[in-house]
Amino acid sequence: MTTQDQRMAAISLEETIDRRVHGTWLSWLVSQQTFWVSVAAVVAFVVLAFSSDVFATQQNLFNVTRNFAFVALIAIGMTAVIITGGIDLSVGATLVLSGMVVGMSMAEGMSIWLAIPLALGASLLVGAINGFMIAYIGVPPFVVTLGMLSIVRSLAMVLSNNRMVYQFGPDQPKLLALGGGFVTVPLPFTDAIHVPSPVLFLIVLLVVASFMFRWTRWGRHLYAIGGNERAATMTGVPVKLVKVSVYMFCGLCAGIAGVLEVGWLGTVTTSLGQGMELSVIAASVIGGTNLAGGIGTAFGAVVGAALIEVIRNSLILLGISTFWQGTFVGSFIIVAVLFDRLRARSAND
Repeated sequence: MTTQDQRMAAISLEETIDRRVHGTWLSWLVSQQTFWVSVAAVVAFVVLAFSSDVFATQQNLFNVTRNFAFVALIAIGMTAVIITGGIDLSVGATLVLSGMVVGMSMAEGMSIWLAIPLALGASLLVGAINGFMIAYIGVPPFVVTLGMLSIVRSLAMVLSNNRMVYQFGPDQPKLLALGGGFVTVPLPFTDAIHVPSPVLFLIVLLVVASFMFRWTRWGRHLYAIGGNERAATMTGVPVKLVKVSVYMFCGLCAGIAGVLEVGWLGTVTTSLGQGMELSVIAASVIGGTNLAGGIGTAFGAVVGAALIEVIRNSLILLGISTFWQGTFVGSFIIVAVLFDRLRARSAND
């Protein structure tokens, strides 16, 4: 680098620092979709707390946080996939396969400490097959994961002979406590609150995923592939391996959610997780993930899932038919994509 280039780079750095000092950080925050979704979730919470006598009760909030945790767990994995420019339509089927494996294994007397790794291993295998077909064979993600959705759900039916499983052997209390239990958190100025165990798993996954996305080489590779896959390949990014790992990560998230949901319900059927793909994708997109790739955060996925669950719960409490849920979710997806397009257009102008 010449002396002139170094001088220009130093000037550019000084200008960048000056912009940050004089409010660029605030401008950046306001321009983020995740920020506005978070604001919308808070506003919806406050409005519902005043408009309904039931919404802000401890029992209802317990149900809301527990229900959204399952979607949020998978949405974190889906966000990683979408950041790379892909999509995974098989997460609902992966969830039921994981639940069926852990349920059937424990019903045969297997220890929970062996059944859960077996279930998560099955989920990782589904993700690995998806990733291999997409990265090494070149089949479009939509086609691969749509086909895998049918295959995996069919395997769950074959495994269980399409019957309900509700007896989980000697370790059944442990499984029920894992998915349906809670931790009591004392508060100084009010009664203690109960935090559902799935929420604890979600918090751990959120922290780990946020660190991985932001501070690891793997995370930087995700954004590089989603931003410009050709350029990422030319700079030495192992694109194919990263893609396989991303779909395995998404499968793992679905597997964890499957185990926890079986523990919460105390039963598993082949209809578990059916149609869950829409809610998961919606949570990611509403939370600021760009369907074109290159943009997204784990926190945004969690906020998007929370907003969807708050709206769903409000429909029930306000006496509105739950048939409208799909309309609201679909509308949120369209509005989120339109917001992203308008933001990109204004940035280019």
